[in-house]
Amino acid sequence: MPPSKPQGIKPRVIFALLPVLALAGCGVNAIPTQQEAAKARWADVQAAFQERANLIPNLAAVAKGAATQEKGILVGVVEARAKATSITLNAGDLTDPAKMKAFQDAQNQLSQSVGGLGRLLANTEAYPEVKSIANYQMLQSQLEGQENRVRIAIRDYNGAVQDYNTTIRTFPAVMAANIVYGAKPMVPYQAVTPGAEAAPSLEGKL
Repeated sequence: MPPSKPQGIKPRVIFALLPVLALAGCGVNAIPTQQEAAKARWADVQAAFQERANLIPNLAAVAKGAATQEKGILVGVVEARAKATSITLNAGDLTDPAKMKAFQDAQNQLSQSVGGLGRLLANTEAYPEVKSIANYQMLQSQLEGQENRVRIAIRDYNGAVQDYNTTIRTFPAVMAANIVYGAKPMVPYQAVTPGAEAAPSLEGKL
């Protein structure tokens, strides 16, 4: 019996491969790449907020040394810090607006509490001894730098989210987003007030 001749790819196989080949050019690789980039930027946001939280005990200690009557402010900032550090988002939560809002609300409350401490310490007429605290200038510099890192981390995360959300909604990548991944838009970090995403200047406030 003569050996069988090699056969070419059957038409039905080619037809079956066409959708796969089409999807290869429809963002099937770009979608997970951009999603992972956004997740990495979110990790930067969380790290920046955690570093800020780590500075709060030092700030509270300075305020405690300067004030004896404004204990309500100190209690508020300690409670806000505890709440802010208790709420975390994992990568799978970045498409959940409710969970993102809970995280944002907790961080915003902490920001307001820190602002209250800043205003307390700014009253140097009532608390002139603040300026004599050895670590005052260093703490002021650290806080200002950390607020700036928070702002940059949020900006970079929002930029990555915008890229990802645009890709999964734009033809032809939207085909791969729906068919292959079932992709959902990621939630950007929203500023609650105009200019809230900008780093505040602590000069003259601490």
